[in-house]
Amino acid sequence: MTFAPTPIPSRTQYVLEAIKHRILTGQLSPGQALVEADLAAQFGVSKTPVREALKTLAGTGLVVMSQYKGVTVRTVDAAMAREVYDVRLLLEPEALRRTITREASLGAAQDALVRAEQAQDRADRSLANRDFHRALYLPCGNPLLARMLDEVRDQAALVSTVAWAADPSWEREAHEHQEILRVALAGDAQDAARLLHAHIADFVRRAFPDDGQEGQ
Repeated sequence: MTFAPTPIPSRTQYVLEAIKHRILTGQLSPGQALVEADLAAQFGVSKTPVREALKTLAGTGLVVMSQYKGVTVRTVDAAMAREVYDVRLLLEPEALRRTITREASLGAAQDALVRAEQAQDRADRSLANRDFHRALYLPCGNPLLARMLDEVRDQAALVSTVAWAADPSWEREAHEHQEILRVALAGDAQDAARLLHAHIADFVRRAFPDDGQEGQ
């Protein structure tokens, strides 16, 4: 017998998405305390949906719950960034290779690039870039592989938010996205996967260079 997941109540979902958006757009900084009572007052809800939303965000790795410090936005450091991006390096190029091999539509990726180009601020650009990468791996034909990448998606976005605050490198990444999509649309699965791997690896090296090594 299979059981459907219990749906999240609408108020909890609203609070969850609102907090997530603030974290991923830099409105809530890494290490910042998240106080249930304050958030409940801001969103006009009781503390219960806030508490449930924070538990869910802790499960996705965006916030940290501590017995002594309470709930805080997750702090991004080099070790955390490399851990998250290592998972992406292992899985995302292979997912794109499969997407291309099975001739799945990349229309959503094209739309995301247009939205990124037209974005008016860093927040909109960040969200569009997240959608671009997801549109590359989601049609890979392996739902488990897609879910595994979804599990690190928010943490990867948090890393990029912090990195962009220090070094706004989105123009370089936009050109890389365009080249990845061009090769993918041409049907070259191996080269597209290679370009995507280089894109992910170069970003984390630039943003969090190894000690004693110069970022690219």
